[in-house]
Amino acid sequence: MLFLSKPTAIVSSIAAVLVFSTQTQATQVLNTPATTLDTIVVTATRTEQPLKDVPARIAIIDEALIEQSPIASFPHLLMSDASINMVQLGGYGQQASFFLRGTESDHTLVLRDGVRLNNDASGLAPNNFIDTTEIKQIEVLKGPASVLYGTNAIGGVIQIISKTPEKNAAFVSAEIGEHQTYKTTVGADLADEGFYAQVRGQRLETDGTPVHEHENATASSFDQKGWSTKLGYEADRFGTSLDYSENQGNAQYEQYSWNSMQYEQKSQDFKNQIVTLKSRFNPSEQLTLNARISYFKDELEQLKSFERTQYESTEYELIAQQQMTQAQNMIVGITHRQLDTSTLKTTESFQQALNTTGYYLQHQYQTDKLKTQAGIRLEDHEKYGQHTVGQLAARYFFSPLLSSYANIGTAFKAPTANDLYYGDYANPNLKPEESRSYEIGFDVQLTPQLKTGLSLYRTEIDQLIDSDPNNNWKFANIDAVTIQGSELYVNWSNDAFFTKASYSYNQAKNDKTGLDLSRRPRQKLALSAGWSDEHYGISTTLTANSHSDSSNYDDDVIPGHAQIDLNSYYQPNEKLRFFANIQNLGDVQYKTASAGNFDGKFYLNGGRLASIGITVKY
Repeated sequence: MLFLSKPTAIVSSIAAVLVFSTQTQATQVLNTPATTLDTIVVTATRTEQPLKDVPARIAIIDEALIEQSPIASFPHLLMSDASINMVQLGGYGQQASFFLRGTESDHTLVLRDGVRLNNDASGLAPNNFIDTTEIKQIEVLKGPASVLYGTNAIGGVIQIISKTPEKNAAFVSAEIGEHQTYKTTVGADLADEGFYAQVRGQRLETDGTPVHEHENATASSFDQKGWSTKLGYEADRFGTSLDYSENQGNAQYEQYSWNSMQYEQKSQDFKNQIVTLKSRFNPSEQLTLNARISYFKDELEQLKSFERTQYESTEYELIAQQQMTQAQNMIVGITHRQLDTSTLKTTESFQQALNTTGYYLQHQYQTDKLKTQAGIRLEDHEKYGQHTVGQLAARYFFSPLLSSYANIGTAFKAPTANDLYYGDYANPNLKPEESRSYEIGFDVQLTPQLKTGLSLYRTEIDQLIDSDPNNNWKFANIDAVTIQGSELYVNWSNDAFFTKASYSYNQAKNDKTGLDLSRRPRQKLALSAGWSDEHYGISTTLTANSHSDSSNYDDDVIPGHAQIDLNSYYQPNEKLRFFANIQNLGDVQYKTASAGNFDGKFYLNGGRLASIGITVKY
């Protein structure tokens, strides 16, 4: 495909599609009245609840945005939230971390339909390897959530909600773009009298872009393939489902060699698997019992060197929800996790199994004016013992159009297996990191088209794990951090037109040094505007970050940066959809993180990715 070697050609083609879409809209606008439905979320309370009633701040990345570009990676989708600083060490397929509201990257829990994706070796989820093919929506719960979810949920929770078949359907989608990038997905759904079945398959390849800024840098390629299936049955009093998903591939990257004193091309194979069995039983209209067994396996193997990390987690969960009165309900739950982590190297290896059990209780009181949520959790870990956290939150409606909320909670992050056992710096006596968070906010519907809201928060984190210079740099609970911040959003929509703006300010400081934490820009702005109806759509998004400190170990600074994305589609009928997308329209090259080699070099973003595609449904 000759045109793929000419980036300007594909950008010109996409620009032509965008112009065509805009011109056509001017003459073929469908004057269909806009219908507004309450967005339903599940992450905040583990039960279905209208977004407007939740006594916390939640951001939603919906299906329309996800389906707009199958090539768009999971980390790229999260960039649209002003409270998240997404740091990627290069372009497509490179390591990506989320810093939510100024907390550490391992202080955000990533879930897929309730299954934890954070592994116990590093504390991080494989964000750069998560496929987006079957995602219905992404919920970003901001603030402490350890009562319901246990460790890692100091900054919040990012939950992936997958699709469940509702009718018989099939589709095939293909998207192709710059850097020899392409992705194809196929899927089929069956649904009949409560029974449903689903299958998905996907393949993505890209030549990638240079990871570092040094003059001899070469592109780092990425490829992945995967499939998933879901079987289930839903009735009034009973439901069950079995899910399986698998994703594997190869990612190249560059690493500095202290032997050769230069950057060398490296490669790693990855594979992750998720198996989940869920069941629901309603003995009465007031009582619902939910059970889940899930298995998650995350493998990473460094090629050309004997180094392999494997993490396995098996979870058993039982939740009982009792509707006590019309306004009150109670949730009682227990989650048991069996963790097995192994790291194999030529020099040093270890394998460690750990068990942990969480017991939690949550009460909700809900009337037209007042919504409350109170909970407590006891975590019993075989290594560090018992740990208790709690949370209290409420939202009050002064009128149907004006509400205010307050939220106070504690959370924790358990030391990882690497922290406890791996290498010379491990410390088996580590305790969990602890946090206390306070938040207030309001939301107001100024007009039927205009809504705005503001949040103010403070988070204090103690017992942070870091290297102790007074004890041969072994890990210890020695640091403390205070984070103060605010978020503001304004949304406007009128029939097919829409605009959204969100702004985040947070100051994350080390209590001992008084310095800002690394990779935490104090300010971030996200703006989007567009037009969308059943046949045509065009939109643009601007994200801008202020400067931030690069590392605790040098004086490097990551300059502020901004980028613009452009998206459009044309859908002549329900079965056919054409789309064109440009990530980073101006091909802005910016630094994302210090390479950490004391040579003044940085990791770079992936630059522009222009693409066109088609989806055919049956």
